[in-house]
Amino acid sequence: MVRTKAPRTLRCPGGTWERALGTPHPRLRPGILGYRGFRFALPGPRRRLETPVAAVTLLLGFDRPLRVHHAHRPTVSRVCAVSGLATTAVVGEHDGRLSGIEVMIAPWAAFTLFGLDQHELADQVADPDEALPAGRGRWGSVDSLADALGSLPTWHARFALLDEVFTRWSEQGAPSSPRTVAAWNELVRTSGAVPVSHLAEQVGWSVRQLEIRFREQIGLSPKAAARVLRLQRARRLLAAGRTQAETAAACGFYDQSHLSGEFRAMTGCTPGEFASARRSPATESGPPHPDRLQGEATSLLLPANGTAPFSNTEPVR
Repeated sequence: MVRTKAPRTLRCPGGTWERALGTPHPRLRPGILGYRGFRFALPGPRRRLETPVAAVTLLLGFDRPLRVHHAHRPTVSRVCAVSGLATTAVVGEHDGRLSGIEVMIAPWAAFTLFGLDQHELADQVADPDEALPAGRGRWGSVDSLADALGSLPTWHARFALLDEVFTRWSEQGAPSSPRTVAAWNELVRTSGAVPVSHLAEQVGWSVRQLEIRFREQIGLSPKAAARVLRLQRARRLLAAGRTQAETAAACGFYDQSHLSGEFRAMTGCTPGEFASARRSPATESGPPHPDRLQGEATSLLLPANGTAPFSNTEPVR
């Protein structure tokens, strides 16, 4: 049975902010990492920088859309969205009122649940009903599923319905290769530090075979996935107060300059800017939004005026 933590509701000047966390049924773990329900009724717009994370995201919105800006792609507006693994950050914004559920999924599990090669979702913020194959249950569409979730009276009932739906989807989908899962788990365990050649040898594949399977069932190449995991650890250490030199050494970067270059390329800011912003979030219109993955530093709140996240980054288009 799904486990739901008591919803947390906070008040801020002119509005409220609600969050509910759910742990999927054991039969769905560790593939589905968690459910996060949210409901904002804030007095003004909210903008958030979302950095690359080692998970696929399914957003099931109940009413209003989220606008997503990407430096190299057109801006999109989505009530429901699915995002594969990515190597660059995006900015999401809404008008202050937004509600729904965010589901975080291991990429190999998303391959089975969605019945789709994961490279088709990589670096995308797609409409699920356009991107995912049809025939995933009695609702006929992901939008209809989101409507059904929104009509339920409690977060616990919503999470229980997701358990039911995802169990059915996982039974319909093709399983990931155990060797793909083993390779992914080793990358996660080492935060991307294991060489790709060693990873392939451990699971009994050639490097080329590993790359093909990762493209299909993870979405990124092993090398690109390792970059995401290494960056994820670096953000966590910086947010915890480690220096840039300590972080670079701990995460396997050549030096502090290498860390800075990777950080800027994948987040749009420097390590120093990220650490500073984490200490002083832009909470102009209410309480800070939680990170997408528990225990990880994934997000930054941004000023609501539409300017670039930092002075030395390109304006968001």
